[in-house]
Amino acid sequence: MSSPAVTSAYPRAVLFDLLTALLDSWTVWNRAAGSEAAGRAWRADYLRRTYGCGAYRPYEQLVQEAASAVGLPGSAPAALEALWDELPAWDGARELLQALRPHCRLGVVTNCSDRLGRRAARLLGMDRDVVVTSEEAGYYKPDPRPYALALARLQAEASQAAFIAGSGYDMFGTGKVGLRTYWHNRAGLSLPDGPARPERESPRLEDALPWLARFNAG
Repeated sequence: MSSPAVTSAYPRAVLFDLLTALLDSWTVWNRAAGSEAAGRAWRADYLRRTYGCGAYRPYEQLVQEAASAVGLPGSAPAALEALWDELPAWDGARELLQALRPHCRLGVVTNCSDRLGRRAARLLGMDRDVVVTSEEAGYYKPDPRPYALALARLQAEASQAAFIAGSGYDMFGTGKVGLRTYWHNRAGLSLPDGPARPERESPRLEDALPWLARFNAG
């Protein structure tokens, strides 16, 4: 794949969280759990496990452990995987990727197994230069290594790149790596204690484009 033409105001590369920033994984987890309340509890427990895990443990195992911890039946993880190819893109996700494609190299950094992460990335129907999963990197975000691996593959320094986060916990990792970050905070969540605030925050993906178009404007 040829590199996009350099457009000075844009970053050289834009990295995205996948399962929260670009895809609406909340809806699918809720369906697999049987209700919104059960799905949110399950997903919250799973997120605590991944963000506290560090070195990679099988994603599917963490999903199963979280289901058991919140009292869901053993069939819930299988139901989640059965719905995996129905993960919907957030409004504006494909449009943002299409708008950036002529100007930036694009990559995904996702806390997922390689098998499921690549299946999810294909749902967007857009070209990406790099997909880095936690399984491939050997660590879960917000450990710096998944972000750093994506940057190395895109041949971009952190100062030349932006990150579109879906979770406030991403700011722990992007802060360590030195990535300027936009938080697509769709659910209006509070930032966890500890990390620096993102450079921009919005419930809309569309608001990322003006920021990225002026990224190097000074």
